[in-house]
Amino acid sequence: MKAAVFYEANKPLEIEEISHGDPAPREVLVRTVCAGVCHSDLHFQNGSYPHPAPAVLGHESAGIVEAVGSDVTYVQPGDHVITCLSAFCGHCEYCLTGHMSLCQEPELQRSPDKPPRLSKGDTAVHQFLNLSSFAEYMLIHEHALVKVNKEMPLDRAALIGCGVTTGVGAVIHTAKVEPGSTVAVIGCGGIGLSAINGAAIAGAGRIIAVDMVPSKLELARKFGATDIVNAGDGDPVGQVMEMTGGGVHYSFEAIGLKATAEQSFKMLARGGTATIIGMIPVGTMVELHGPEFLMERKIQGSNMGSNRFRVDMPRFVDFYLQGKLHLDDMISRRIKLEDVNEGMEALKSGEVARSVIMFDQ
Repeated sequence: MKAAVFYEANKPLEIEEISHGDPAPREVLVRTVCAGVCHSDLHFQNGSYPHPAPAVLGHESAGIVEAVGSDVTYVQPGDHVITCLSAFCGHCEYCLTGHMSLCQEPELQRSPDKPPRLSKGDTAVHQFLNLSSFAEYMLIHEHALVKVNKEMPLDRAALIGCGVTTGVGAVIHTAKVEPGSTVAVIGCGGIGLSAINGAAIAGAGRIIAVDMVPSKLELARKFGATDIVNAGDGDPVGQVMEMTGGGVHYSFEAIGLKATAEQSFKMLARGGTATIIGMIPVGTMVELHGPEFLMERKIQGSNMGSNRFRVDMPRFVDFYLQGKLHLDDMISRRIKLEDVNEGMEALKSGEVARSVIMFDQ
């Protein structure tokens, strides 16, 4: 099969022929139909987060089941599925206490004494985040996918596999935004737009979008933003504080930078909660002013929107089909696998929400 292979940080991905194995008893072979190019892929491709090589990146995807292992009963060939990097075992402490997105059990991968799921000749190719969706097929554990309504367009469904679940989930599950509250979202890429959309679904009374790109701020209005702040026009914290008369109840950082993480905390009202969604580079320290904690302000992280994806993703599909989840405007362009490096470069400019690889075009 054709795949985009990562060999070295800050080097283009190589389009090559590699092989996948046959499904083990609890594995599923999925034909990849669509895969979003996400900032998380860029963080690993540029070395901000280390990853062994060679590897096939990609983790935001949807496809059609091609074959199933002998013990799989949940899906069958022909089913439409969304994949999810937060695969779950179902029996560890995190799974049993409702924190499935934190499961890290090794049984979700193949053990070292078994043939690798991906290979090129005699060389094993590392699987990325349980998925590796920059390839024509994915061989994954059955707990890394969810079956969805076949009426759902798969290019839009792919977005639910990471960005949408991460953004909406951070609002609904991690922060538990209350109806009528004030919300600020820093960064209006795919995840930030999803957080804005999630805040609108949750019933937030005021939703402030913060970015430096005017086109993305205008797009944020389509997703539910009631107000916009252009951070290029001056201190965004000051603008938000003046706009709200004292700060927001909830803020969300969706970029992954030290400065914006600190801004998300500083723009809180007393008793407010800042949720960091963005992937801040390894080794980066975030600094906060100690007395601010006396006002009961809180800061927390969110991993994949604290999801229960087997429950959440079908609901998000329903939201889209009902017109509540605005995914059509999130896709900036549709590309081929051969154009994946252009998709990665587009992320660096900050001008696009999402590029989606279409494997059937």
